[in-house]
Amino acid sequence: MDTVGAIKNRILGLCGERNISINKLADICGLPPSSVKNIIYGKSQNPKILTLKMLCDGLEITLAEFFDTDEFNNLEQEIR
Repeated sequence: MDTVGAIKNRILGLCGERNISINKLADICGLPPSSVKNIIYGKSQNPKILTLKMLCDGLEITLAEFFDTDEFNNLEQEIR
């Protein structure tokens, strides 16, 4: 699993827990739906930390809570 995939999985998981769509998440966060969909569908290979912060704000979690998962803690090193 790479970092972008882990971010995608985390967003989808959080939406699933809250029973909200990607479009609803974007609306709550004040982001264009295309920004969130670009992360989900892999068009954005380097999502900005500000975008992730806005997603976290909309989900009412901290960035630390967003990244505090086994999936993120067990990522392989990106530098090869």
